[in-house]
Order: sequence, then structure tokens, then C-alpha cells
Amino acid sequence: MKLRSSAFDGGGRIPVRFTCDGADESPPLAWSGAPDGVRTWAVIMDDPDAPGGTWVHWVAFDLPGSASELPGALPPDTTLPGGGVHGENSWGRIGYGGPCPPDRIHRYVFKLYALDASLGLHPGAGKRDVLDAMEGHVLDEARLVAEYARSSG
Repeated sequence: MKLRSSAFDGGGRIPVRFTCDGADESPPLAWSGAPDGVRTWAVIMDDPDAPGGTWVHWVAFDLPGSASELPGALPPDTTLPGGGVHGENSWGRIGYGGPCPPDRIHRYVFKLYALDASLGLHPGAGKRDVLDAMEGHVLDEARLVAEYARSSG
């Protein structure tokens, strides 16, 4: 399975538009190579380099199994256009929160999970709840890693 974005390359720099220094829009994501039996998808984006431990930027789940992309600039609503649900990020907000590292270059990891079940969690569920509900239902996963550092002024 492969996860990619038309906005940046894996290992590359996340454009300002998708960060707190820009429009803070969610980037477009697309995937291919889905395994048989996918009922739903989940996407989690986090920053493992955050000073206080991993910072969750985006949680989306129960995306339809027929989906092969998430468009960019998704509204911060609990439900997603075309199906699916937004969870809560580490800021305590629903939807995407872009990179905003307080120091140095940080890595941002987008993880896509192919699932054989609907999670059925409430909108606004956090990463831990999503990961717990996914246990035993992950058919495959893919990662896309990119970086961002804020200008020093």
C-alpha cells in the first residue's frame, strides 16, 4: 500500500500553506494498493519530535472503504464530505492542525490504516481511542513522512 500527497514528496518539506504559518489547511492525500476486504480507512498525523512527547495533528476515521483520497482544505467539521469522521487533535480541536514546531525541524508522520471494520466511535474521538478500536482490524498500513521548520524571523 502506498500513501502520497500531491502537495509534497515523502522526505520533503511541507509547504507553508499547510502549517500554522500559512492557511493551516489539511493537505490532499491519496493512496493505492488497497488490500482486499477494506471496509474503512483511518488517517493519523503526528509529530514524534514535539518537546513534550508525540503531538497529534490530525485524526480521521471511518472513511469509506471505496475511498482512495482525502481532498485538501477539509473543513474542521466532525463529519467529512463523502463520509468519515474527524477526531480530536492535541490542541483539543476537531480536524486538522498543521505543523507549528516551537524549535528546529520536526518530522510529521501521516499514517494510513486499512481496516476490516467500521470503528463506530463518536466524532471527536482521540488518537488513543481510535488505535484501541482498530486493534485486530488493521489489514495494512502506509506512512508518509515530511518535515517542517518555522522561519527564525
